[in-house]
Amino acid sequence: MFCVAPPESEAKMNITKGGLVLFSANSNSSCMELSKKIAERLGVEMGKVQVYQEPDRETRVQIQESVRGKDVFIIQTVSKDVNTTIMELLIMVYACKTSCAKSIIGVIPYFPYSKQCKMRKRGSIVSKLLASMMCKAGLTHLITMDLHQKEIQGFFNIPVDNLRASPFLLQYIQEEIPDYRNAVIVAKSPASAKRAQSFAERLRLGIAVIHGEAQDAESDLVDGRHSPPMVRSAAAIHPSLEIPMLIPKEKPPITVVGDVGGRTAVIVDDIIDDVDSFLAAAETLKERGAYKIFVMATHGLLSSDAPRLIEESAIDEVVVTNTIPHEIQKLQCPKIKTVDISMILSEAIRRIHNGESMSYLFRNIGLDD
Repeated sequence: MFCVAPPESEAKMNITKGGLVLFSANSNSSCMELSKKIAERLGVEMGKVQVYQEPDRETRVQIQESVRGKDVFIIQTVSKDVNTTIMELLIMVYACKTSCAKSIIGVIPYFPYSKQCKMRKRGSIVSKLLASMMCKAGLTHLITMDLHQKEIQGFFNIPVDNLRASPFLLQYIQEEIPDYRNAVIVAKSPASAKRAQSFAERLRLGIAVIHGEAQDAESDLVDGRHSPPMVRSAAAIHPSLEIPMLIPKEKPPITVVGDVGGRTAVIVDDIIDDVDSFLAAAETLKERGAYKIFVMATHGLLSSDAPRLIEESAIDEVVVTNTIPHEIQKLQCPKIKTVDISMILSEAIRRIHNGESMSYLFRNIGLDD
């Protein structure tokens, strides 16, 4: 188990040097709650800025105070209109750069387009493009949380602090799940087994892995560019060249590796968006005798009909952090609970501004976390 902040940090939280400016780049007021919590913890006022959409849907940013020679922190939480969110951030970063800010640090708890970080057929690695755009606009540092793939940090040529929400989720398990010692941590697919193992080892609990579920959008089956062509012909492949063909995968029947009978099952992942895979996992666990089922994730996108599907499912509770605003989804589904992570973000901002080490926020974090 590792802590988020040292015991004395709460007293130091409001002590910041002069020259710090905190902006929210969101034009949507529902996305500003996290920014307000961070500002309150730091004991500073939010910077004066106007972000709005023109009648022709162009984004306009007007900074209404001096940022010359100051450390500017731009907090941007992702709304449902993700492309507008990105433009708001890029335009504000560039506005601060042209206004001679000393440094421009982006605080982006959920990094958009992080799922598109691998080549898919003749597609593109969009998260690499987005990283290049942020750096070109003038970003000098990035604070984010639980990147979908840690390798995304390599797309930037600026420092990236990839914070973890797991301390808050682990604390929730210990304090809010009755008899959590009788729980088992579940990976809904082998791909999320490392995260489940990390939770299980820190809580001293058992682990179960669901194997054999239907392929999702990130499966290996969509990789590759079918080159050389699938049809063999003399014109396509040289007669002297025999290229062995890869045997196609065949998913085995759904199995649960581990004992979940009569126990509380806690499914862990980094993102919960399309809930179909979580619902299928919950049904499988119920069939295997699980007593209660909790789902825990850092980023709760909860798109389209996710709240209704969760409410009608075998899932007892879904726990996500406030990296993404989801107040409307909570009204639609009482099963959705929120964990506040503003503490670690505000502490990261304080340490960067004061020139202090960030290593404390990464204590006991291994390569697999």
